[in-house]
Amino acid sequence: MRSPSVFALALALTSVHLSSASTHIRSNVDGRRHRRQTIPTSLPGNWTSEGCFTDNVGARTLSGATFANGTGMTIEQCLNFCDANNFILAGVEFGDECYCDNFIENNATTAAATDCNVPCAGNAKEVCGAANRLNVFNSGKTPPPPPVTVPSVGNWTSLGCYSDGVNGQRTLTVGVNLVNPATVEECTANCFAAGYQYAGTEFADQCFCDTAITNGGVPTPITDCNMVCAGNSSEFCGGPNRLNMYNYTGDNLPPISAPGGGGGGGDAPVFPVTSGLPGSWEYVSCYVDNAFGRIFEFEQPDNANTTVEECISVCSGQNFTVAGIEFSDQCFCGDRLVNGAVVADDSTCNMGCAGNATEACGGPNRLSVYSSSTNVTALPVPTVQTTNLTGNWTYAGCYTDNAAGTRTLPWELQLTLNNSAETCTSQCAAFGYSAAGMEFGIQCFCGDISDIAANGATLAPESDCNTQCSGDPIHLCGSGNRLQMYTWNGALNVWHTPENTGYYEFFVPGVVVPLIATLGVNNKVTFLEKHGTSEFDNSTGAYELDLSLASNFSAAWRTMNVQTDVFCSGSVILPDIGARQINVGGWSLDSTFGVRLYTPNGVPGINSTNDWEENGDELHLLAGRWYPSALVLSNGSILVMGGETGSNASPQPSLELLPLPEGSGVVPLDFLERTDPWNLYPFLTMLPSGRIFVGYYNEARILDPVTFDTVQTLPNIPGAVNNFLAGRTYPLEGSMIPFPQYAPYTDPLRVLICGGSTPGPAQVIDNCVSIEPETENATWTLERMPSRRVMSCMVPLPDGTMMIMNGAMEGVAGFGLASDPNFNAVLYDPTQPVGQRFSILNNTIVARLYHSEATLLPDGRILVSGSDPQTPGFPEEMRIEVYVPPYLNQGIRQPEYNISETDFGYGQTFQITNVQVFHGSIANIKVSLIAATSSTHGNAMGARTIFPEFSCSGTTCTITTPPNAFVSPPGWWQLFILDDAGTPSHSSWLRIGGDPGQLGNWPNLPGFTPPGL
Repeated sequence: MRSPSVFALALALTSVHLSSASTHIRSNVDGRRHRRQTIPTSLPGNWTSEGCFTDNVGARTLSGATFANGTGMTIEQCLNFCDANNFILAGVEFGDECYCDNFIENNATTAAATDCNVPCAGNAKEVCGAANRLNVFNSGKTPPPPPVTVPSVGNWTSLGCYSDGVNGQRTLTVGVNLVNPATVEECTANCFAAGYQYAGTEFADQCFCDTAITNGGVPTPITDCNMVCAGNSSEFCGGPNRLNMYNYTGDNLPPISAPGGGGGGGDAPVFPVTSGLPGSWEYVSCYVDNAFGRIFEFEQPDNANTTVEECISVCSGQNFTVAGIEFSDQCFCGDRLVNGAVVADDSTCNMGCAGNATEACGGPNRLSVYSSSTNVTALPVPTVQTTNLTGNWTYAGCYTDNAAGTRTLPWELQLTLNNSAETCTSQCAAFGYSAAGMEFGIQCFCGDISDIAANGATLAPESDCNTQCSGDPIHLCGSGNRLQMYTWNGALNVWHTPENTGYYEFFVPGVVVPLIATLGVNNKVTFLEKHGTSEFDNSTGAYELDLSLASNFSAAWRTMNVQTDVFCSGSVILPDIGARQINVGGWSLDSTFGVRLYTPNGVPGINSTNDWEENGDELHLLAGRWYPSALVLSNGSILVMGGETGSNASPQPSLELLPLPEGSGVVPLDFLERTDPWNLYPFLTMLPSGRIFVGYYNEARILDPVTFDTVQTLPNIPGAVNNFLAGRTYPLEGSMIPFPQYAPYTDPLRVLICGGSTPGPAQVIDNCVSIEPETENATWTLERMPSRRVMSCMVPLPDGTMMIMNGAMEGVAGFGLASDPNFNAVLYDPTQPVGQRFSILNNTIVARLYHSEATLLPDGRILVSGSDPQTPGFPEEMRIEVYVPPYLNQGIRQPEYNISETDFGYGQTFQITNVQVFHGSIANIKVSLIAATSSTHGNAMGARTIFPEFSCSGTTCTITTPPNAFVSPPGWWQLFILDDAGTPSHSSWLRIGGDPGQLGNWPNLPGFTPPGL
């Protein structure tokens, strides 16, 4: 087994390796994601995994030998390749790429293991890195000494590092096409044989000779020559536009002749190909390359058999109209020339093709250009775009990036074909970011203006930003570790910081870590947890908390019982006269089919007596479901949707109804099957048309309430600024609740979804999105939150605002999969203008991660419970808190009222009497209805808020219930009144819409006690 110090030494010996600025890069769109890839536990020899590392196309983490295998790449294949080439480090990237080295280079750092998430092309059960991410492995062998500048080879003496390509001219003008991979020894031997006094190696694999140092070449810092030789990784062979220069000090040089190994084809002349080309292809001219940057945008792999015809075939096969050959074996394609391409004398394209020494294939910084079009577009030298910018964007300058290994702006997009100032700034602004930076031609970064200074970025010379944009080649998009920076003039987001924030306070010691919390009509809270996860050996997994007895621990908690495991089930409150709570699904085997019912009884201060009822032999779901959602439909029946067949098992992409209608069964849902496993606990709500809204993963649609066919597919839900594959439902887990509805209910219903995460990298989302599903050409409105949040909980409040709390800022939902708790509570006010709806409230000291919940209480406070992350450093959280919202922190006594009747139909009026407010007058009160809700995993099932029509005379107010079961599905509601300062009363429970499905008589089976009608 290798010593732990070996890899540390390899890191310590990191050498800088910069590649020339280029847009020659592949896309990072990944269609090969697999649910569960792993690193094999048994690797060849002594190879071991070192984890996931960052990578950069312009500055590779591993810069030695490399190969790609688009159909057969495996970890083992890469390890064997690197081992055979005498490298001790191997890395797999993007599913089909293999890289080798002896050192971690270019300040690469470790990344989250979840960042490496692309399956290997040759074995989908293995993980092979990702875009800009490497799974790195170590053979355990002792690393060789770090590469050095060879001081001398015989009579050849090092002159240090020299510049090359000044004004597009070579410092050493005679190029050598080496037969063997480049080394200092190989290059100097070829130059000696050709009779030249000066030899130089460049860009790891290039060799040049001459009788003098010409064309303005001058010494540069030795660190500029930082690329190891292709033929010997212990030696440096120049760098981008840098030569390791050698001078022959002996007196025995032979007469000057053409260099061997190809070059200019020995003594044979070379010519452009002017006949026999396919179709309309013809020779254009010899062009200077790299005078101001590479003049082609797409480079093909080097080929030892390159000819003019072969390069044209490659480019034509990819539908390009322009082809160029350089340095005998390099082929480039495009539809235009960029970076101020200028014509050179044909005689300077003097290197024979690697595959046909009689054909001219460019030369050092020279391209033999061919085209199938009569006119070749040559675009000018790119400049900074400072005008015609969208919105309030302004150019801020060329900035450094990656100081101390930290990105200046945190969110990275790979725009391989369409990067530009307009594209990048527009994307950043759309997601609420005030700073946008383009780098290396194809990268766009988004962040806040404050990130620039906070992450150590400084202004760099404008000349450092010299790479054309991939989507706008007449403008510049930074360079390697250089950002073309733009900033927004003004405020994109207004996050309020009110003086009155409300506060968290400890409420009661817990006996359970609930994964489901439900306020019953007896004003007590039922808690359900996974069986066997309690800190107490005798826990039943089910308890009821009497809020009025919180000061008396032994009396506050009542033990309840469930027969099967409710882990990751779902609950709603039925519209029957007993306001029963129904819980469906579960963890495994029989429990996934579970149907459990509880009828709340008793009153605060007096022990309740009813318990959960379950009899799986008599009543069960048709399909086993883990992580299902439930919804009470307008006809009073219960919809159960989605989930998996068991713990980490196959999907259950279907729905079913309870009670089961005669002749019906499970309804398959192809959209859930297609988006598994990112769609668990789908978001459900009834729309005012009577149809059903469903949100799942990053999609949403409207279903017919009878056939459950799709009526309308909505636009995809926006995700992260750099990842449209980000999702909102478990395990990416955001939360959803509808906007309040106001009488006369003519406005479309809008739904709000906040938080979430991304598959693989698990980058947490920092925005909310909302949509009016039934509006014609509905689109999503995106609003940036003050912080990132996954496993968020949202609570509708009596004043029409929504509280957002709990969760984490890194990871996804699940045991041990998230970190960096979000301790802050945020208030969302839908009555404010878009972009100004968030208020930053108070913080807790308690991490509320996986299996945390938030529940509105009858007095307007929020009960905050749970957290069972099973993540090191974070406990199984038993403490229960309450949050006192700002509306209860004004020193105002809460309004009061009396109500005698509590069961109403639709469009019916009823009265509340003895209305008292202690701030303002009764004429300015508001009335709200909050639907009975059960909360689990960020899914507030049943949530709905209505502000009904009402009028007051004296101390009596007359309230009109909503008009129908579409606006207001049948069920139980908390009735609040609010004074003109927004202070809510205590709530009273009332039922609206009756029991149209006659659930009160169901199930008439042994083991159950229906409450009747």
